[in-house]
Parts: sequence; C-alpha cells; structure tokens
Amino acid sequence: MKKFDKDRLILGLAAPVLAIVAAFVLTALVLLATGKEPFHAFNVMFDKGLTSDSQVFILNKATPYYLAGIAVAIGFRMNLFNIGVDGQYRLAAFFAAVVGGAVNLPSVIQIPLIILTAMLVGAMWAGIAGVLKVTRGVSEVITTIMLNAIATAVIGYFMIPGRLAQLHADTNSVSTKEIPSSGHFFGFDMGTDGTIWGFIVIAVLVGVLYWFGLSRTRFGFDLRTVGRSESAAGASGVNVKRMIITSMLLSGAIAGLVGMPVLLNDAHQFSTEFPAGIGFTGIAVALLGRNHPIGIALAALLWGWLEIASSKLEFEDYDKEIVGVMQGIIVLCVVIAYEVVRRYGIKRQQQKVGEELAAQARTKQEAAA
Repeated sequence: MKKFDKDRLILGLAAPVLAIVAAFVLTALVLLATGKEPFHAFNVMFDKGLTSDSQVFILNKATPYYLAGIAVAIGFRMNLFNIGVDGQYRLAAFFAAVVGGAVNLPSVIQIPLIILTAMLVGAMWAGIAGVLKVTRGVSEVITTIMLNAIATAVIGYFMIPGRLAQLHADTNSVSTKEIPSSGHFFGFDMGTDGTIWGFIVIAVLVGVLYWFGLSRTRFGFDLRTVGRSESAAGASGVNVKRMIITSMLLSGAIAGLVGMPVLLNDAHQFSTEFPAGIGFTGIAVALLGRNHPIGIALAALLWGWLEIASSKLEFEDYDKEIVGVMQGIIVLCVVIAYEVVRRYGIKRQQQKVGEELAAQARTKQEAAA
C-alpha cells in the first residue's frame, strides 16, 4: 500500500515538473533563435523574484489567480469546463462595487455584504450555464463563452454616467462610486516593500474548504463520482442533474471572489481599468496545479513571479512578451506532460498487475509440485 501511494505521489508531481522544465528549455531555444542570451534572462528573473518588494507583489497577484484556479478546479473535478470565470468575476465585482458604494455601514456588515453580493452574482451567472446544460443539453463551454460576452455588454451598459457609474471630471475616467473606508479590507503593512492584501486570508480559507469539501464529505465524493462516470453515479443513486447545477453554482460563487482582493484592498471602485483576463489565467493555474489546493497555490505564485519578472526583463533589453511565450508554453507542456504521465501510469499499473498474476501462478505451481 505504501509503495502504491509513493508511486501515485511521484506520478502526481511528474507532470507539472516536466511541464515547467520543458517550458524553460523551449523558452531558452526561443531566446537563442532571436539572438538573446537565455541564462542571463533567467538569472534576471530569479533575482527579481527574490527581492522583498517583489514577493509582496507576487503574493498580491497570486491571490486572485488562486481563487480563479479553485473556481475552475471545482468544474474540472465534475468534468465541467467553466470557461466563464472571467465574466462571472467581472460582473460580480461590478455589482459588488455598486452595492458597496451605495451604502455606508459598519465594517462588520459592509464587508460581508459586498462579498456576499459578489458570490451571489457569480453563482447566478454560472448557474445559467448549469441549468441550460441539464435542461437543454447545451455544452457549458459554449454557454459560458457566450455569457462572458454578455457580461461585458451588461457592464458596458451600466458603466455610463447617470446609470450606475459616474464621470470624474479631473481624470475624465468613468467608475462606480468609491466604496467608503468601512468597506476596505485589512492588509499586512510591510513598510517600504508595500502591503500584502488581507484577502489572502480568505483565499487560504477557500482552499481549506475546497480540500475538505471534496475529500472529506459525501458531497465531494458524489461530485468526484459524477465527474468520472455520470452513468455509474446515477446508478448508485446520485442525482446527476442536481450535482451539475450545484457544482456550477459553487464554481460561480468562488469566481465571484476573484475580483474582491483588487476591489476591497486596492481599487475600492470598479472602473474601465479593473483587471480582466484573470479567469482565463485560472484555467492555466488549475491545470498546472492538477486541481489540488496546494498545487494551485504554487501555480498561482509561479504566474505572479512570471509577471513581476517581465518588468525587469524590459530593463535588460529583453522583450517582456517572452514571459507571455513562456506562460503559453507552460500550458501547452502541461497538457502534453499530463497525457504522457497518464499513459505511463496506466502502463505501470498493467505491469504490476501482470507481475502479481505471474507471482500467484508460480505459487500455485510450487504448491502443486
């Protein structure tokens, strides 16, 4: 039993490690092809990531990436591809900012109200895809892609002065009303290095609940069962349609939290400059982290480090787009590495079963002799 667990752990770590190593090798080849020195570039990236101010930046960047990865992973464990996290978190952040800017309550009420509003909006937006899947058989991939576009249109409609936004005459920018100080989340002051967003605590709590819910509860067992085989789950008494809708609602609720670190710890309002694309980054983070909370956390930190490293490369006469190339290569390598490791794991299991059967046959022959 211990040997099986050891083999499973090795196989689990092999895919992301192979993907990252392959990504660095391929990126080095790209740099060489463009006449750049790869090892100096990597040295610059590592040095930049080791500075204390960069570590604060990485943690702050990794927090929304981690939440996005968890939101995507919930769908993955259910064999659902929630590609709509991007629209869900942006729409959730917009309406949460509107609610937060419209009231001025004590912090113990104001902050939970904003967070619950975001989770509710995200869950409702993702729930549309779940309902369409179980009632009309519409693929959640198509539905969530379309819902991303609709979310952008909805935000654009309301982000007009006089509706749910206001025009700032001094900067000529449009945003929602600023959230009062009672709606600001706490942070960890690191002096001259900056402030670590306190929402990282919520992200850690979400990761713990994700792990506990999937591995230690009946709901998590049913979710994983449906993800592996809907027919087998249905035969064992699991309500597959209800699990699909519930999973999409949970994924959307967590997606609603993705914009909260920026909204409550930094911007305090929703504007045209609010970060976009985090939902798609969450897909890569979930894939690289193999849907495990610790793996997703490491992948989110890696993505944050790559972003801060790109700024340093510009000063060393490197194109910052090389980091984007590296991120794309990592995603591609992850898909390939997982398939290679999966096939090796199946082959390894077949070999072990064959060895056990051969050993049993020899034992019977020896006993008969």
